[in-house]
Amino acid sequence: MENTKLVKLVLADGTEIEGKSFGAYTASAGEVVFSTAMTGYPENLTDPSFRGQILVLTYPMVGNYGVPMEQIEQDISSALESSQVHISGLVVSYYSEEYNHWNASQSLSEWLAAHDIPGIYDVDTRFLTKKLREEGAMLGKIVTPDHDIPLHDPNEDNLVAQVSVDGVKHYGSGKHKIVLVDCGVKNNIIRCLLERDVELTRVPWDYDFNQLDYDGLFLSNGPGDPTTCEKTIGHLRTALAGDKPIFGICLGIQLMGLACGGSTYKLKYGHRSHNQPVRQLGTNKCYVTSQNHGFAVDMKNLPAEWEGLFENLNDGTCEGIRHKTKPFFAVQFHPEAAGGPVDTEYLFDDFLASVETYKSTK
Repeated sequence: MENTKLVKLVLADGTEIEGKSFGAYTASAGEVVFSTAMTGYPENLTDPSFRGQILVLTYPMVGNYGVPMEQIEQDISSALESSQVHISGLVVSYYSEEYNHWNASQSLSEWLAAHDIPGIYDVDTRFLTKKLREEGAMLGKIVTPDHDIPLHDPNEDNLVAQVSVDGVKHYGSGKHKIVLVDCGVKNNIIRCLLERDVELTRVPWDYDFNQLDYDGLFLSNGPGDPTTCEKTIGHLRTALAGDKPIFGICLGIQLMGLACGGSTYKLKYGHRSHNQPVRQLGTNKCYVTSQNHGFAVDMKNLPAEWEGLFENLNDGTCEGIRHKTKPFFAVQFHPEAAGGPVDTEYLFDDFLASVETYKSTK
Protein backbone atom coordinates (compact mmCIF):
# COMPACT_ATOMS: atom_id res chain seq x y z
CA MET A 1 0.00 0.00 0.00
CA GLU A 2 1.24 3.51 -0.81
CA ASN A 3 0.95 4.78 2.75
CA THR A 4 0.30 2.82 5.94
CA LYS A 5 0.59 5.74 8.35
CA LEU A 6 -2.18 5.82 10.92
CA VAL A 7 -4.72 8.63 11.05
CA LYS A 8 -7.94 9.16 12.94
CA LEU A 9 -11.44 10.44 12.18
CA VAL A 10 -12.82 12.33 15.17
CA LEU A 11 -16.52 13.26 15.36
CA ALA A 12 -18.09 16.09 17.34
CA ASP A 13 -19.78 13.62 19.71
CA GLY A 14 -16.39 12.25 20.75
CA THR A 15 -16.38 9.16 18.51
CA GLU A 16 -12.86 8.31 17.31
CA ILE A 17 -12.24 5.96 14.39
CA GLU A 18 -8.70 4.86 13.53
CA GLY A 19 -7.65 4.09 9.99
CA LYS A 20 -4.81 4.31 7.51
CA SER A 21 -3.79 7.34 5.50
CA PHE A 22 -3.95 7.92 1.76
CA GLY A 23 -3.85 11.18 -0.13
CA ALA A 24 -2.25 14.05 1.80
CA TYR A 25 -0.88 13.19 5.23
CA THR A 26 -2.37 16.18 6.98
CA ALA A 27 -5.29 17.26 9.17
CA SER A 28 -8.58 18.68 7.96
CA ALA A 29 -11.97 19.60 9.46
CA GLY A 30 -15.47 19.84 8.03
CA GLU A 31 -19.00 18.42 8.08
CA VAL A 32 -19.05 14.63 7.84
CA VAL A 33 -21.63 13.42 5.29
CA PHE A 34 -22.14 10.26 3.26
CA SER A 35 -22.87 9.39 -0.36
CA THR A 36 -24.32 6.09 -1.55
CA ALA A 37 -23.15 6.50 -5.16
CA MET A 38 -21.43 3.37 -6.50
CA THR A 39 -19.26 5.19 -9.06
CA GLY A 40 -18.33 8.72 -10.05
CA TYR A 41 -15.87 9.72 -7.32
CA PRO A 42 -13.81 12.00 -9.65
CA GLU A 43 -17.00 13.91 -10.51
CA ASN A 44 -18.20 14.01 -6.90
CA LEU A 45 -14.90 15.18 -5.45
CA THR A 46 -14.74 18.05 -7.95
CA ASP A 47 -18.38 19.07 -7.41
CA PRO A 48 -18.26 22.49 -5.66
CA SER A 49 -21.41 21.53 -3.72
CA PHE A 50 -19.16 19.31 -1.54
CA ARG A 51 -17.07 22.29 -0.39
CA GLY A 52 -16.13 22.00 3.27
CA GLN A 53 -17.36 18.43 3.73
CA ILE A 54 -15.61 15.25 4.80
CA LEU A 55 -17.17 12.71 2.47
CA VAL A 56 -17.87 9.11 3.47
CA LEU A 57 -18.34 6.78 0.49
CA THR A 58 -20.53 3.76 1.22
CA TYR A 59 -19.36 1.75 -1.79
CA PRO A 60 -16.77 -0.68 -0.36
CA MET A 61 -14.00 -0.37 -2.99
CA VAL A 62 -12.76 3.05 -4.06
CA GLY A 63 -9.87 4.05 -6.30
CA ASN A 64 -9.84 1.05 -8.62
CA TYR A 65 -10.26 3.12 -11.80
CA GLY A 66 -7.96 5.99 -10.83
CA VAL A 67 -8.52 9.59 -11.90
CA PRO A 68 -9.14 10.61 -15.53
CA MET A 69 -6.72 12.53 -17.65
CA GLU A 70 -7.33 16.29 -17.55
CA GLN A 71 -8.50 17.63 -20.90
CA ILE A 72 -9.89 21.11 -21.55
CA GLU A 73 -12.71 21.63 -24.04
CA GLN A 74 -14.57 24.92 -24.44
CA ASP A 75 -12.49 26.29 -21.54
CA ILE A 76 -13.72 23.65 -19.06
CA SER A 77 -12.61 20.15 -18.13
CA SER A 78 -14.11 17.42 -20.28
CA ALA A 79 -14.00 14.83 -17.49
CA LEU A 80 -14.24 16.66 -14.15
CA GLU A 81 -16.85 19.00 -12.66
CA SER A 82 -14.44 21.81 -11.74
CA SER A 83 -10.73 22.56 -11.70
CA GLN A 84 -10.10 21.39 -8.12
CA VAL A 85 -11.03 18.89 -5.41
CA HIS A 86 -13.55 20.56 -3.09
CA ILE A 87 -14.05 18.04 -0.28
CA SER A 88 -12.16 18.55 2.99
CA GLY A 89 -11.45 14.85 3.40
CA LEU A 90 -12.38 11.39 2.12
CA VAL A 91 -13.37 8.32 4.15
CA VAL A 92 -13.54 4.87 2.53
CA SER A 93 -13.61 1.22 3.53
CA TYR A 94 -11.09 -0.24 1.07
CA TYR A 95 -8.74 1.94 -0.97
CA SER A 96 -7.40 0.27 -4.12
CA GLU A 97 -3.82 1.34 -4.76
CA GLU A 98 -3.82 -0.42 -8.11
CA TYR A 99 -6.08 1.13 -10.73
CA ASN A 100 -6.99 0.36 -14.31
CA HIS A 101 -8.94 2.49 -16.78
CA TRP A 102 -8.25 3.56 -20.36
CA ASN A 103 -8.42 7.25 -19.43
CA ALA A 104 -6.74 7.12 -16.01
CA SER A 105 -3.71 9.37 -15.54
CA GLN A 106 -2.96 8.91 -11.82
CA SER A 107 -4.13 7.20 -8.67
CA LEU A 108 -6.79 8.66 -6.39
CA SER A 109 -4.20 8.96 -3.62
CA GLU A 110 -1.80 10.90 -5.84
CA TRP A 111 -4.61 13.20 -6.92
CA LEU A 112 -5.76 13.92 -3.37
CA ALA A 113 -2.18 14.56 -2.27
CA ALA A 114 -1.70 17.05 -5.11
CA HIS A 115 -4.73 18.96 -3.79
CA ASP A 116 -3.62 18.62 -0.12
CA ILE A 117 -6.72 16.59 0.79
CA PRO A 118 -6.40 13.80 3.39
CA GLY A 119 -8.02 10.41 3.04
CA ILE A 120 -8.59 7.61 5.54
CA TYR A 121 -9.30 3.94 4.73
CA ASP A 122 -9.79 0.68 6.63
CA VAL A 123 -12.84 2.33 8.17
CA ASP A 124 -16.15 0.61 8.95
CA THR A 125 -18.14 2.90 6.68
CA ARG A 126 -21.33 0.91 7.30
CA PHE A 127 -21.16 1.73 11.01
CA LEU A 128 -20.31 5.35 10.25
CA THR A 129 -23.15 5.78 7.76
CA LYS A 130 -25.70 4.27 10.15
CA LYS A 131 -24.49 6.68 12.82
CA LEU A 132 -24.89 9.69 10.51
CA ARG A 133 -28.37 8.52 9.46
CA GLU A 134 -29.48 8.14 13.06
CA GLU A 135 -27.83 11.20 14.57
CA GLY A 136 -27.53 13.42 11.51
CA ALA A 137 -24.57 14.93 9.69
CA MET A 138 -22.07 16.16 12.24
CA LEU A 139 -18.82 18.04 12.43
CA GLY A 140 -15.61 16.04 12.31
CA LYS A 141 -11.93 16.10 11.51
CA ILE A 142 -9.19 13.87 10.15
CA VAL A 143 -6.06 14.16 12.31
CA THR A 144 -2.60 12.64 12.43
CA PRO A 145 -0.60 11.79 15.57
CA ASP A 146 1.40 14.99 15.04
CA HIS A 147 -1.23 17.32 13.63
CA ASP A 148 -4.56 18.17 15.26
CA ILE A 149 -6.94 21.02 14.47
CA PRO A 150 -10.22 22.31 15.94
CA LEU A 151 -13.62 21.37 14.55
CA HIS A 152 -15.13 23.83 12.09
CA ASP A 153 -18.67 24.23 10.77
CA PRO A 154 -18.41 25.08 7.04
CA ASN A 155 -22.08 26.09 6.95
CA GLU A 156 -21.18 29.21 8.93
CA ASP A 157 -19.02 30.35 5.99
CA ASN A 158 -20.12 31.83 2.70
CA LEU A 159 -18.98 28.78 0.76
CA VAL A 160 -20.55 30.06 -2.46
CA ALA A 161 -18.17 33.03 -2.45
CA GLN A 162 -15.28 30.57 -2.22
CA VAL A 163 -16.28 28.51 -5.28
CA SER A 164 -17.90 31.06 -7.61
CA VAL A 165 -16.11 32.34 -10.71
CA ASP A 166 -14.01 35.50 -10.18
CA GLY A 167 -15.34 37.46 -13.16
CA VAL A 168 -17.69 37.33 -16.12
CA LYS A 169 -16.95 34.58 -18.66
CA HIS A 170 -18.49 33.91 -22.07
CA TYR A 171 -19.08 30.62 -23.89
CA GLY A 172 -20.62 29.71 -27.22
CA SER A 173 -22.39 31.79 -29.87
CA GLY A 174 -25.87 30.25 -30.07
CA LYS A 175 -29.21 31.87 -30.73
CA HIS A 176 -30.37 32.07 -27.08
CA LYS A 177 -28.65 34.46 -24.64
CA ILE A 178 -28.51 32.71 -21.28
CA VAL A 179 -27.05 34.17 -18.07
CA LEU A 180 -25.70 31.55 -15.66
CA VAL A 181 -25.36 32.69 -12.05
CA ASP A 182 -22.36 30.70 -10.80
CA CYS A 183 -22.83 29.68 -7.17
CA GLY A 184 -20.51 26.71 -7.66
CA VAL A 185 -21.64 25.42 -11.04
CA LYS A 186 -20.76 21.92 -12.20
CA ASN A 187 -19.08 21.76 -15.59
CA ASN A 188 -21.68 19.37 -16.97
CA ILE A 189 -24.36 22.03 -16.53
CA ILE A 190 -22.32 24.27 -18.81
CA ARG A 191 -21.90 21.38 -21.28
CA CYS A 192 -25.65 20.67 -21.28
CA LEU A 193 -26.48 24.29 -22.01
CA LEU A 194 -23.84 24.70 -24.74
CA GLU A 195 -25.14 21.56 -26.48
CA ARG A 196 -28.45 23.39 -26.87
CA ASP A 197 -27.37 26.31 -29.05
CA VAL A 198 -26.90 29.03 -26.46
CA GLU A 199 -24.65 32.01 -25.94
CA LEU A 200 -23.72 31.62 -22.30
CA THR A 201 -22.66 34.41 -19.95
CA ARG A 202 -21.36 33.07 -16.63
CA VAL A 203 -21.39 35.62 -13.80
CA PRO A 204 -20.23 35.56 -10.14
CA TRP A 205 -22.72 34.78 -7.39
CA ASP A 206 -23.07 38.43 -6.31
CA TYR A 207 -23.15 39.99 -9.80
CA ASP A 208 -26.16 42.13 -10.72
CA PHE A 209 -27.23 40.23 -13.82
CA ASN A 210 -30.34 42.40 -14.21
CA GLN A 211 -28.17 44.95 -16.01
CA LEU A 212 -27.45 42.45 -18.81
CA ASP A 213 -29.37 41.74 -22.00
CA TYR A 214 -30.45 38.11 -21.85
CA ASP A 215 -33.26 35.75 -22.88
CA GLY A 216 -33.18 33.35 -19.94
CA LEU A 217 -31.64 33.06 -16.49
CA PHE A 218 -30.03 29.95 -15.00
CA LEU A 219 -29.31 29.48 -11.26
CA SER A 220 -26.58 26.94 -10.53
CA ASN A 221 -25.91 24.43 -7.82
CA GLY A 222 -23.54 25.27 -4.99
CA PRO A 223 -22.50 24.51 -1.40
CA GLY A 224 -23.69 25.48 2.03
CA ASP A 225 -26.55 27.45 3.53
CA PRO A 226 -28.51 29.39 0.86
CA THR A 227 -29.28 32.20 3.31
CA THR A 228 -25.63 33.33 3.08
CA CYS A 229 -26.29 34.39 -0.54
CA GLU A 230 -28.17 37.59 0.30
CA LYS A 231 -26.90 39.47 -2.75
CA THR A 232 -27.93 36.69 -5.13
CA ILE A 233 -31.36 36.52 -3.54
CA GLY A 234 -31.78 40.29 -3.89
CA HIS A 235 -30.89 40.28 -7.59
CA LEU A 236 -33.12 37.25 -8.16
CA ARG A 237 -36.05 38.97 -6.45
CA THR A 238 -35.77 41.72 -9.08
CA ALA A 239 -35.72 39.15 -11.89
CA LEU A 240 -38.82 37.41 -10.49
CA ALA A 241 -40.73 40.67 -10.86
CA GLY A 242 -40.24 40.32 -14.64
CA ASP A 243 -41.24 37.52 -16.99
CA LYS A 244 -38.01 36.18 -18.51
CA PRO A 245 -37.66 32.38 -18.07
CA ILE A 246 -35.67 31.21 -15.05
CA PHE A 247 -34.40 27.69 -14.32
CA GLY A 248 -32.59 26.64 -11.13
CA ILE A 249 -30.81 23.46 -10.05
CA CYS A 250 -29.93 22.34 -6.49
CA LEU A 251 -28.90 25.51 -4.60
CA GLY A 252 -30.76 27.31 -7.39
CA ILE A 253 -34.12 26.02 -6.15
CA GLN A 254 -33.31 27.13 -2.61
CA LEU A 255 -32.37 30.63 -3.81
CA MET A 256 -35.57 30.80 -5.87
CA GLY A 257 -37.59 29.66 -2.87
CA LEU A 258 -36.08 32.37 -0.67
CA ALA A 259 -36.36 35.09 -3.33
CA CYS A 260 -40.07 34.42 -3.86
CA GLY A 261 -40.78 34.75 -0.13
CA GLY A 262 -40.44 31.17 1.03
CA SER A 263 -37.99 29.54 3.44
CA THR A 264 -35.41 26.76 3.60
CA TYR A 265 -34.25 24.37 6.32
CA LYS A 266 -31.36 21.99 6.95
CA LEU A 267 -31.96 18.31 6.33
CA LYS A 268 -30.91 15.79 8.97
CA TYR A 269 -28.27 14.13 6.80
CA GLY A 270 -29.02 15.42 3.28
CA HIS A 271 -29.34 13.63 -0.04
CA ARG A 272 -26.06 12.59 -1.64
CA SER A 273 -26.25 9.76 -4.15
CA HIS A 274 -27.12 8.76 -7.72
CA ASN A 275 -30.24 6.81 -6.82
CA GLN A 276 -32.72 9.27 -5.31
CA PRO A 277 -36.30 8.57 -6.55
CA VAL A 278 -38.52 11.56 -7.28
CA ARG A 279 -42.09 11.85 -8.54
CA GLN A 280 -43.49 14.60 -10.71
CA LEU A 281 -46.45 15.92 -8.76
CA GLY A 282 -49.86 15.44 -10.35
CA THR A 283 -48.60 12.43 -12.32
CA ASN A 284 -47.35 8.89 -11.79
CA LYS A 285 -44.05 9.72 -13.50
CA CYS A 286 -41.06 8.77 -11.36
CA TYR A 287 -37.37 9.33 -12.04
CA VAL A 288 -34.08 8.19 -10.53
CA THR A 289 -31.89 11.22 -9.92
CA SER A 290 -28.44 12.35 -8.86
CA GLN A 291 -28.42 14.60 -5.78
CA ASN A 292 -26.01 16.46 -3.52
CA HIS A 293 -27.50 18.86 -0.97
CA GLY A 294 -28.00 19.41 2.74
CA PHE A 295 -30.78 22.03 2.66
CA ALA A 296 -34.28 22.03 1.19
CA VAL A 297 -37.19 24.36 0.39
CA ASP A 298 -40.04 24.29 2.91
CA MET A 299 -43.16 23.64 0.85
CA LYS A 300 -45.43 24.86 3.65
CA ASN A 301 -44.13 28.42 3.30
CA LEU A 302 -44.35 28.84 -0.48
CA PRO A 303 -46.45 31.85 -1.61
CA ALA A 304 -49.83 31.08 -3.18
CA GLU A 305 -48.64 31.80 -6.74
CA TRP A 306 -46.08 28.98 -6.49
CA GLU A 307 -46.57 25.21 -6.41
CA GLY A 308 -44.60 22.01 -5.99
CA LEU A 309 -43.24 20.29 -9.09
CA PHE A 310 -41.43 17.17 -7.78
CA GLU A 311 -41.22 15.36 -4.45
CA ASN A 312 -38.69 12.94 -3.00
CA LEU A 313 -40.20 9.45 -2.69
CA ASN A 314 -37.95 8.50 0.23
CA ASP A 315 -38.85 11.29 2.64
CA GLY A 316 -41.44 13.50 0.89
CA THR A 317 -39.19 16.56 0.77
CA CYS A 318 -39.44 19.19 -1.95
CA GLU A 319 -37.63 18.32 -5.18
CA GLY A 320 -39.08 21.00 -7.47
CA ILE A 321 -41.13 24.20 -7.56
CA ARG A 322 -42.65 26.36 -10.28
CA HIS A 323 -44.58 29.56 -10.67
CA LYS A 324 -48.21 29.01 -11.64
CA THR A 325 -48.30 31.64 -14.40
CA LYS A 326 -44.72 32.74 -15.17
CA PRO A 327 -41.91 30.64 -16.78
CA PHE A 328 -39.99 30.09 -13.53
CA PHE A 329 -39.10 26.61 -12.25
CA ALA A 330 -36.35 24.86 -10.33
CA VAL A 331 -35.40 21.37 -9.16
CA GLN A 332 -33.43 20.11 -6.18
CA PHE A 333 -31.84 17.19 -8.05
CA HIS A 334 -29.20 17.27 -10.81
CA PRO A 335 -30.68 16.64 -14.29
CA GLU A 336 -27.19 17.06 -15.78
CA ALA A 337 -25.98 14.13 -13.61
CA ALA A 338 -22.17 13.54 -13.96
CA GLY A 339 -22.19 11.21 -12.28
CA GLY A 340 -25.51 9.44 -12.23
CA PRO A 341 -28.59 8.85 -14.39
CA VAL A 342 -29.71 11.31 -17.06
CA ASP A 343 -33.45 10.55 -16.84
CA THR A 344 -34.30 14.21 -16.29
CA GLU A 345 -31.94 15.94 -18.71
CA TYR A 346 -35.04 16.86 -20.72
CA LEU A 347 -35.55 19.73 -18.25
CA PHE A 348 -32.86 21.68 -20.09
CA ASP A 349 -34.97 21.31 -23.24
CA ASP A 350 -38.05 22.49 -21.33
CA PHE A 351 -36.13 25.57 -20.17
CA LEU A 352 -34.93 26.42 -23.68
CA ALA A 353 -38.45 25.86 -25.03
CA SER A 354 -39.74 28.44 -22.56
CA VAL A 355 -37.00 30.81 -23.72
CA GLU A 356 -38.08 30.27 -27.34
CA THR A 357 -41.70 30.98 -26.40
CA TYR A 358 -40.71 34.11 -24.47
CA LYS A 359 -38.70 35.46 -27.39
CA SER A 360 -41.54 34.80 -29.84
CA THR A 361 -43.86 37.03 -27.82
CA LYS A 362 -41.48 40.00 -27.73
